[in-house]
Amino acid sequence: MSNERFKLHPISAVVNFIKGLKDLILPFVFIFVVNGFQGDSSGGGHWTDFVPYIVGFLVLAFILGSGIIKWKRFVYWFEEDELRIEYGLFVKKKRYIPFERIQSLNYTESILHRPFKLVKVTIETAGSGSAKEAEAELTAITRDNAKRIETELANAKKRKTSLTKAEVTLTEDQNHESDLDSAVPIYKMSMKDLIILATTSGGIGVVFSGLAVFMSQFSDIIPYKEIYDEFVVFLKFGFFIVAISIFMVLLFAWLISVILTTLNYYQFTIVQENDQIVLTRGLLEKKKVSIPIGRVQGIRIVENPLRQLFGYCTVIVESAGGSLEEQDKNIKLFPLVKKSVIKQPLNQLFVDFDFEPEWTSSPKQAKSFYYRLDFLWMIPVMVAVSYFYYPYGLLSLFLFPIVILLALWQHHSAAFALNRNQLSLRYRGISKYTFFIEKKRMQSLQMKQSPFQKRKKLASIQTTIKSGMLGTTAKVDHLNVIDIEEVMTWYEPSKYEAIEKGQPQ
Repeated sequence: MSNERFKLHPISAVVNFIKGLKDLILPFVFIFVVNGFQGDSSGGGHWTDFVPYIVGFLVLAFILGSGIIKWKRFVYWFEEDELRIEYGLFVKKKRYIPFERIQSLNYTESILHRPFKLVKVTIETAGSGSAKEAEAELTAITRDNAKRIETELANAKKRKTSLTKAEVTLTEDQNHESDLDSAVPIYKMSMKDLIILATTSGGIGVVFSGLAVFMSQFSDIIPYKEIYDEFVVFLKFGFFIVAISIFMVLLFAWLISVILTTLNYYQFTIVQENDQIVLTRGLLEKKKVSIPIGRVQGIRIVENPLRQLFGYCTVIVESAGGSLEEQDKNIKLFPLVKKSVIKQPLNQLFVDFDFEPEWTSSPKQAKSFYYRLDFLWMIPVMVAVSYFYYPYGLLSLFLFPIVILLALWQHHSAAFALNRNQLSLRYRGISKYTFFIEKKRMQSLQMKQSPFQKRKKLASIQTTIKSGMLGTTAKVDHLNVIDIEEVMTWYEPSKYEAIEKGQPQ
């Protein structure tokens, strides 16, 4: 293995500078914009008025210098089946990452990387799930060097599985390198599906939350009293004008969310490369995420009412590990896809899963459990609203049939399925969730039964699997207690092993 040392591209210094600047953008806005309106209008300000600007300039210079130093002192190389990294100026740090621990290599191409044909490589290992960041990050390297990491990783794993290192010949290495380029296409999102995804994504909440976070940073200087007074005057224009204004604000936020979703999922593609699922997406910032099939803990299918009406769903992969800063802790394998066409690609990717199990539904005597609690808190609320806002408050009575219909919908959706190696759970809040979980991936299984459920011979079942940092829980309420006891028996290790070996119970 070559001991040639590699450096990052010089654009890495700019990327490091922008990354450091991003964390200070709000303080800088406060210093340079807000402080700018507090100067002496007569032009005779004291030199101390410029202290914030001097401090800001020094901070900028420090961030830029840190970015340049990180680039100059960062080197990596391959040695003894390890990726070795060295960085630091006054305190030199070395990090050795064995290839056998590397789970995935994720790639990002921002608008700074693309003109120079560079990528950012994020290295995830089996232990990075407990850390706040990925195991290592190469801020900007050429695509050829990124490909070389893949090749070195594949060759190291190949040497480990061979009887002796001498058996790995040059021809075999070349053949394997060509295998790296061969990939099996699984799915590519059409423009029609992308538009439907963007228009039904619900990203409007993200837009408003981002606006709220931004405004919270300037809560001390925002003239809330003046804004409130103006708002009261605005309300006098009448209900119609106010309604139109609110509609325009919501429409603008919705358009922003549509644009952001479109840019994020542009040319979404799924490819299978050996034992990896590779997702690529993005227009301005192109991302490539690798998911080792062996780390997949479960499959979740989500159908919100609007998308379900048109036969669409979202397929989410629950994967072990991942850093806290990773935005896609639960990776959307299919952000939006026709439910009628997902059977073939899912079976191709996950051969051990059964995506068409025989479901056992919640019994009829469980119907009332889905709406009785809602009635308890709704009745006093609707009575109060009807009394204080009569006669318009009487419209709240329409909540009764809505709650009943939703409860019946939830009861109809609640079900489970059991086979030798897999537990499947299905339930509904507003959206419908379907979980497919292999027994060996389940971290825990619980049966819960309230006194009211006990009278009707009902119980609830809950299981947790490892996903990201905190795990994911699936729960189905109000099933037959006999059925749940059967699932609990199935989960017992000794009983399961006896069945596998064909021993008498």
